[in-house]
Amino acid sequence: MAPNTASSALWPAPHASGAVDATVHVPGSKSVTNRALVLAALASEPGWLRRPLRSRDTLLMADALRAMGVEIEETVSSSSSVAAGSDAAGEAWRVLPTGLHGPARVDVGNAGTVMRFLPPVAALADGPVRFDGDPRSYERPLHGVIDALRALGARIDDDGRGALPLTVHGGGALDGGPVSIDASSSSQFVSALLLSAPRFNQGVEVRHTGATLPSMPHIRMTVDMLRAVGAQVDTPESGGEPNVWRVTPGALLGRDLTIEPDLSNAQPFLAAALVTGGKVLIPDWPERTTQPGDRLREIFTEMGGSCELTEYGLVFTGSGAVHGIDVDLGDVGELTPGIAAVAALADSPSTLRNVAHLRLHETDRLAALTKEINELGGDVTETADGLHIRPRPLHGGTFHTYEDHRMATAGAIIGLAVEGVRIENIATTAKTLPDFPELWTGMLGQ
Repeated sequence: MAPNTASSALWPAPHASGAVDATVHVPGSKSVTNRALVLAALASEPGWLRRPLRSRDTLLMADALRAMGVEIEETVSSSSSVAAGSDAAGEAWRVLPTGLHGPARVDVGNAGTVMRFLPPVAALADGPVRFDGDPRSYERPLHGVIDALRALGARIDDDGRGALPLTVHGGGALDGGPVSIDASSSSQFVSALLLSAPRFNQGVEVRHTGATLPSMPHIRMTVDMLRAVGAQVDTPESGGEPNVWRVTPGALLGRDLTIEPDLSNAQPFLAAALVTGGKVLIPDWPERTTQPGDRLREIFTEMGGSCELTEYGLVFTGSGAVHGIDVDLGDVGELTPGIAAVAALADSPSTLRNVAHLRLHETDRLAALTKEINELGGDVTETADGLHIRPRPLHGGTFHTYEDHRMATAGAIIGLAVEGVRIENIATTAKTLPDFPELWTGMLGQ
C-alpha cells in the first residue's frame, strides 16, 4: 500500500507538555448532516438545517443535490428565527425541494454517504445523473446499491464494475418493492435504500442476507431521522423480521433541525484528556443519540478515564494511566483508528475485534494503522477481523495518512505523547473536521 503522495507537506504533531484542560466546540455531525440533506431534498415542503457541518463530505453532498435541481440556501440565522426550544444561532441551510432532474454530474469525492445515498435519489430524477469521484472511490464497494436499484426497476450503466464511475438514468419515479442485499461490507447500502424509499411507488422492503452487518447504529440513525420527517418504518427492533426493514410510501415533512455535534470527531479531543491525564469539555453532547461516537464514553472509561454528562456537555477526565482493552467495535468501526492510537500508548495489550470491513473504508485502515504505528516502533499485528496491539516505547517519524481523515487524527493523538511525529497531509482532516489543526493547537494552548 503506497502512502499518499498528494501532499508532501509534513505537519509537526504538537507534543503535550502537561495535562490538557480545555473546552472544545466540535462541529456538527457529518452523518446527521448528510442524511438530513437527503431527506430535506426529498420532502414535500422546505426545511432548515441549523449548525450543519461544513466539510468536504457535506459540501459534496449539498453540491450534488444542487446539481440535481434542489435549492440549498446558506444563511446566517438569528436566535429569533430558531425553532422553539432551541438556542441555536449561526449558520443555517434552507433546503427547497424543487424537483429532481438531469442531466447532472455528481462528484462524490471519497465520501461513502454521497456515493451510496445519492444513486437512489438519482433514480427518482428526470434524466441521467453521472457519478464520479476520487481514484480511491473506484475501489470502494457499491455493488449492494447498484444491484438493489436494478432489482427495484432502475437503469444504471457501470460497465459491470459494481463501482464508480457510473450513470443512473432517472425516470422520474421508481417502482420499489422487496429487495435482498448483502450489506456485510457497509451498512450504508441499507441506509441508502431506506432514505429514498418513501418516494418509491411501493416503498421498499430491504432484506439483508449477509452473515454480518457492521455499524448498526448508523442504520438506527437513518430510521430515527426517517420517522422524524413522517415516514413509516418497520424494523427488527420494532417487532419486525430479523434483518428486514420496511418503509411505506408517503410524503416527507420539512423539518427545522439543529445538527448535533459530531461525536466521532470528538474522539481525538477526548483521547487527549486520556493520554495526558487532563480534562476536556465537549459542549452540547446529547443525552440521547444514535451517533456511534457516544460509545466513546464507555470505551475510554474502560481505558482509564472517567466522564460526566452535565448541563454544559460531556466532561471527560483522564486518570494519568491508559489501559489496554479487548473490545468488539463492529458497530462503531469508525472509532478504530483513534482507539488504536490510544492503545499504542497503553500499559497493557489491546485487541480490537469485528472490524474487517475497515479494509474497505477511505483506505485499508487495518493495514494502514499496522504499518504506521509499527514504523514509529510499535507492535501491531492484523488479525482476520481486527488488530492486536502490544504497547512498546514509540519514537518520532513520519505518519502517513493515505488521504484518510481518521488516520490523520490518530497520528495527532500519538504525537501528544511521542515527540517528533510528523503527519503527512493533515489537510485531509477537512473531509469531516474543518480546522482540525487550529482546534488541536487551541486545545493545547499553543
